[in-house]
Amino acid sequence: MAAQLQLLAPDMLSETERAQPVAPKTKGSVVLRAQVLLDRANFSSGEIDAAYGQNLHNAIRGYQKANGLQSTGIVDAPTWAVLNTDTAPILISYTILDSDVAGPFNPIPTEWVDKAKMKALGHTSAKEALSEKFQVSPKLLVQLNPGKNFGNAGEDIVVPNVTSTSELPKAVKIIVDQSDLTLSLVDASGKTIAQFPASTGSKYDPLPLGIWKVNGVARNPVFHYNPKLFWDADPGDTKAKIAAGPNNPVGVVWIDLSKEHYGIHGTPEPSTIGKTQSHGCIRMTNWDAAALAQSVVTGVEVLLQE
Repeated sequence: MAAQLQLLAPDMLSETERAQPVAPKTKGSVVLRAQVLLDRANFSSGEIDAAYGQNLHNAIRGYQKANGLQSTGIVDAPTWAVLNTDTAPILISYTILDSDVAGPFNPIPTEWVDKAKMKALGHTSAKEALSEKFQVSPKLLVQLNPGKNFGNAGEDIVVPNVTSTSELPKAVKIIVDQSDLTLSLVDASGKTIAQFPASTGSKYDPLPLGIWKVNGVARNPVFHYNPKLFWDADPGDTKAKIAAGPNNPVGVVWIDLSKEHYGIHGTPEPSTIGKTQSHGCIRMTNWDAAALAQSVVTGVEVLLQE
C-alpha cells in the first residue's frame, strides 16, 4: 500500500486512476484523494485513513447534496468533475519543526484521579501530534513515510495537504443529525457550507432533541469531571479537575449549549468519531471542532434532530 500511496499527487495519477469511482470496499490512493478533496471543501470524513467507511459515505452524500448532485455516497464521474476543480496537490512535503518534537510527550493515564495530577494532557508522541496536525491516522502517516523518524526535527515527510481552499464562512445554524451522525453548518441563505462526522449520545445519555443556542466558545478548556453525570462512573470516583490539552476529555474546544451540561467538543480519540457513543454531548475530531469554533458565535441556533 505504501508504494501505491506515493503516487497520489494529481500530476502522477493517470486519468483512469483519477476517474475510478470511490464506493464501499474501495481503499488506497483514490480514496485518500477523495478524502483530502472533500476535507478541503469542508465536507470532512474525520480522520483520513485511505479507506471507505461510513464517515466518508456521509461526507460524499453531504457534498453531493450541497452541490446539486445525486446523493449516492459514491464518488462517480459527475462528483469527480466538481471535486477536480480543486487542483492543489493532494500530498505535500513537510519538514518536521523543532516545535513538532518539543513535547513534553507523556502517556495519558486511564484513571480520573491520575489524569487530575497532570499539568497538561498533551500529545503522547511526535507521531500523534503530526497525525493530528495533518488530520491523518497514525497508521497511514507511517505508511506514507516508511522508515521515517517522526521525532527528528529536520526530517522531511509526506503528509496530506489539508489546507482548505477557502475560509469557512460564518454559520447562522448548526444541525446535528442523529440518523447519520453528522454535524452541518448552514449559512444565512440556507445553504449547507460544511459537514463533519460526530458522535451524538447513547441509550443512557440520548441526544437532547430540539432547538438550542450556542452560549459561548472555550478554547483549550479545562474539564471538570463530575461522576454524577456519567452513567458508567466507578462508585469510588470523585470530582476532578482535568488540565487542558488535546488529550483532555473534551479536546481543544468546548462549544457550550443552552442545554445545561451539554456541548459540542473535541476528542482525544479521533478514530472513534461517528463510530462510538458519547455521554450525550456532540463529539468531533479536534480539528473539526476547531474549524466549527471559527464559524460560530454566541447565539447561533443549534438544531438537534433524529
